[in-house]
Amino acid sequence: MDYLPIYLTLTDKPCLVVGGGGVAERKVALLQRAGARVHLVAPALTPDLQRQADSGAIEWRRGVFEDADISGRQLVIAATDDRAVNARVSELCQTRGIPVNVVDNADLCSFIVPSIMDRSPVLVSVSTGGASPVLARQLRARLETLIPSTYGRLAAMAEAYRDRARQAIPDEARRRHFWEEVLQGPIAEMVFAGRDDEARQALEDALSGKPAARAMGEVYLVGAGPGDPDLLTFRAVRLMQQADVVIYDRLVAGPILDMTRRDAERYYVGKEKDNHAVPQEGINQLLVDQARQGKRVLRLKGGDPFIFGRGGEEIETLAQEGVPFQVVPGITAAAGCASYAGIPLTHRDYAQSVTFVTGHLKAGDLDLNWPALVQPRQTVVFYMGLTGISVISERLIEHGMSPDMPAALVEQGTTPNQRVLIGTVRTLPEIVQQAGVRAPTLTIVGEVVSLHEKLEWYQAEEHVPGTVFSSHGQAGRG
Repeated sequence: MDYLPIYLTLTDKPCLVVGGGGVAERKVALLQRAGARVHLVAPALTPDLQRQADSGAIEWRRGVFEDADISGRQLVIAATDDRAVNARVSELCQTRGIPVNVVDNADLCSFIVPSIMDRSPVLVSVSTGGASPVLARQLRARLETLIPSTYGRLAAMAEAYRDRARQAIPDEARRRHFWEEVLQGPIAEMVFAGRDDEARQALEDALSGKPAARAMGEVYLVGAGPGDPDLLTFRAVRLMQQADVVIYDRLVAGPILDMTRRDAERYYVGKEKDNHAVPQEGINQLLVDQARQGKRVLRLKGGDPFIFGRGGEEIETLAQEGVPFQVVPGITAAAGCASYAGIPLTHRDYAQSVTFVTGHLKAGDLDLNWPALVQPRQTVVFYMGLTGISVISERLIEHGMSPDMPAALVEQGTTPNQRVLIGTVRTLPEIVQQAGVRAPTLTIVGEVVSLHEKLEWYQAEEHVPGTVFSSHGQAGRG
């Protein structure tokens, strides 16, 4: 081990930064986060540092570095582009035993600054000893995905109960086991879900020796997004990897399902036209039953659970049955598919509003507010509209939309198999038939579709570039 990792208390301590450029600005910000009183010496400052000096947030001496500048300092950072100055700062500090860091020169440092993940009071630092700062930042970024931002609140709660725990559980081994259960069990999950009062009450009950209620699990209602695993949120990934049971839909992409625990029980409850693997009422009851067995239940839904995902119906049942739950939003298909197709849903020159509607047929027709859907300068996105595409085309035209209004079909959006097919409202049914379009496919109608050719950026692996159709339904290149 080339360096001993330590954490310094710098609250209200005088620290010096030599230099006034962008690097110095970052070091000043770091010291301020640690509560230090920052002194700066430099001939000139960046605009932000100048504002801080003018407001008194930092103390600045205009000029070049002098030996006396290090007097009384608890810590010094040299951040100039003058090697001789940096070397002089290092020599003086090390002679007098003052911790010194010279940016990008490990040989002149008595300490180095690691890459820091701040979950105060939890701090995680990663260092390569100066060998590769970029690698240290990459490792920290990976840790960011694993450690919730709420860990700081969990640590603060544990600190508040340390003395109580020491009195209630004198035996050190038992007390350690108690905290292990708290910090990785239901109480911790309550904090992560924002239920701090409930977590504190549970901790009070545990310390007072109150018998625990019958173990109740929890349901995680998680939006899996439109298909690309990289679009999952940090919280979604964390909950996916700790769930005991996975209940998933047809629209959940295989690579996303593979990110769940391998030993978790899996239940497929997908729905297709006229073919529901499990009725909605059965899904609701399955969630309740599994949670009552004390299991952590992942309800994984394509897109966002609250946009045509029946998430509201499911958590309504959970709330009625007293089952704890969390809801994790996902990127809805409209946002994800439109982005990957290079079609902005709103644009100052084309559309000032966007409407999401379901295109699912009922008794062979669509009961929609058609006049509201043909308003000018609006984008309309149809979910589940492939079967009813002819009806959609006919009704929009009947209610006043131009037959030549640009329209797009995005098949398997955000995945390597994505296809973008461009036409008009009139030609949509013809495109679907000729191109053999299959679900899942999203339909986008509006002037913004005309921007696809200019803004297309995502190149799907099997369709490069995306196949498009002209307004007459003829295949072309886009």
